[in-house]
Amino acid sequence: MKSKILLLLSLFVCLNIFGQIQEPVKWTFEKKITGKNTADLIFHARIDDTWHMYGLNIPPDGPKPTAIVIETIQNAEKTGGIQAKSKLIESYDPNFDMKLNWYAKDAVFVQKITFTDPEKIYVKGYVEFMCCDDKSCLPPTKEDFSFGKPQPNSSTAKQTEIPAQQIEQNLPAVTSPVLLSSVTADSTQAQTTVILDSAKIAGLWTPVVSELQNYGGSEGHSGARSFWWIFIAGLIGGFLALFTPCVWPIIPMTVSFFLKRSDNKARGRRDAALYGLAIIFIYVLLGILITLIFGASALNSLSTNAVFNLLFFALLLVFAISFFGAFEITLPASWSTKMDAKADSTAGILSILFMAFTLVLVSFSCTGPIIGTLLVEVSGSGSILAPAIGMLGFAVALAIPFTLFAFFPSWLKSMPKSGGWLNKVKVVLAFLELALSLKFLSVADLAYGWHLLDRETFLALWIVIFALLGFYLLGKLRFPHDSESKHTSVSGTMLAIISLAFAVYMIPGLWGAPLKAVSAFAPPLYTQDFNLYDNEVHPQFKDYEAGMAFAASQNKPAIIDFTGFGCVNCRKMEASVWTDPRVKRILDEDFVLISLYVDDKTPLAQSYQVTENGRTRTISTVGDKWSYLQRHKFGANAQPFYVMLDNQGKPLNKSFAFDENPDHFIQWLERKNIDK
Repeated sequence: MKSKILLLLSLFVCLNIFGQIQEPVKWTFEKKITGKNTADLIFHARIDDTWHMYGLNIPPDGPKPTAIVIETIQNAEKTGGIQAKSKLIESYDPNFDMKLNWYAKDAVFVQKITFTDPEKIYVKGYVEFMCCDDKSCLPPTKEDFSFGKPQPNSSTAKQTEIPAQQIEQNLPAVTSPVLLSSVTADSTQAQTTVILDSAKIAGLWTPVVSELQNYGGSEGHSGARSFWWIFIAGLIGGFLALFTPCVWPIIPMTVSFFLKRSDNKARGRRDAALYGLAIIFIYVLLGILITLIFGASALNSLSTNAVFNLLFFALLLVFAISFFGAFEITLPASWSTKMDAKADSTAGILSILFMAFTLVLVSFSCTGPIIGTLLVEVSGSGSILAPAIGMLGFAVALAIPFTLFAFFPSWLKSMPKSGGWLNKVKVVLAFLELALSLKFLSVADLAYGWHLLDRETFLALWIVIFALLGFYLLGKLRFPHDSESKHTSVSGTMLAIISLAFAVYMIPGLWGAPLKAVSAFAPPLYTQDFNLYDNEVHPQFKDYEAGMAFAASQNKPAIIDFTGFGCVNCRKMEASVWTDPRVKRILDEDFVLISLYVDDKTPLAQSYQVTENGRTRTISTVGDKWSYLQRHKFGANAQPFYVMLDNQGKPLNKSFAFDENPDHFIQWLERKNIDK
């Protein structure tokens, strides 16, 4: 998922480097006397064309809302709250993939006050705001204001309360000092006793977003998949669906129907092309509806949600068993019958559209698992367009043969006939679905701490699955709907070699080999009970306060690793970067590594509430706590996310995101500029 905060910070750096500091919002402040003892404080923002400034109330996980903070007021009192006088625009914002509200061109806010002597009024504070255009955003900015002159020894001077989202009150509940006794990062180190009191914890939670900006934002990227990757993934899924018993036999029948239904061949080709476009329209519409129903941010959250992963594991398991031939999953026959009847009773483009709907329904038992897997994989991108683009790729692959064979009907003669090979494709997909289902079960297992699917168990199951797949491709296994074959095809032999070789490749992983090729899917190395491999890097702490206290006792800086059990790119970093001997040496010797899992479902001993963007949230699990820490202190919410802190909780360098080049990570650890 792209990290919007990291995007803002990196943009801020680029603007500074090229000397093109943009200031699309200009503020003016005015005091207007409205009566003998009343006045209006007017805050007027003029916003450049193409830019917009966000409103006072913004949903959680969105941009920084506009806030007018009155820090000091003398010889006057506020009457009511801030009043917004300008038109508020509500629309979808592509920068944050959610519906937001903002002001364009002008924004006027008014604070009414009462007083006894207009000459002695003094008001001081600041406006904090954030603005974006259609392509990028600027970081939150403060603009100071003051009205009148400060009055010495004023008895009516007040410190006005700052909004909850702008003060450091959202800290974990601490009722007594924390005693960190006998903590060791390594068995060879001397034991240390450290006392961490409430004041120290408060300092460790102080936001440092501006300090990170001063270092230049973030290195690396979020690892989110591009739209081209999503389209190609959909295309591959569509081609796989073509070679299934539900779709392949329909191609020649459908093309022949279009060519024979009219004496005009040109019209038949046109209808076949429209049929292909109708297939694309239906699947893209399905992708759009899924996003509109759930929302991009909800899909992103679901992709790492433990309960959702558990449900999807069960769904894939059922589909795999069905593909093996145990039973058939189909939509109600009445649906396809009604669609077929509609196609017969209508004419023109509407008839073709109903025919395409019939294909979608009839082929569901084969295409459903592929579509479901595709949507889950692309949902992690956090983009509102991702499901639609994935479905576009899938539909294009599915529609190509119907159009292509209509224009070149002679090719139908060379088209492989339906037969046992189609069921073999279906069984191969069953093996792949079964293997992939374990990845979703692993996410839930790690989040809830069940330890049912530790790394060696996961690898053992994958080794067996891919070994059996290899034997099946060689003809050594048969399933209920397989036809008898007297020989093994060349293509089957080549695929069997790949599958068996992959199974052999994973065997050393049972003893702790990192297996970089499967690191994105397998559970982390630390879950391995029997491990002969000693080059992996383990976090010294999984608790922020305890880790920071130990770092202070050792006089070492800390690396905070915000990660997740369901974070694919986190596993890639741990397998391809952390295992580099140079990286391992620096992390082990020069830093205290603290890994914080934002999806850890372990309940806290005592839940507490925090206020973010005007909303109250309950922090009830360990993952909630670390996720809130990342947002509150560092202004980020994507994983992986690495930040280097001193013993006071202040950053020592810019943050680091996803980058599989160990040299870049080493340069970041050594606080050097990274050469891309």
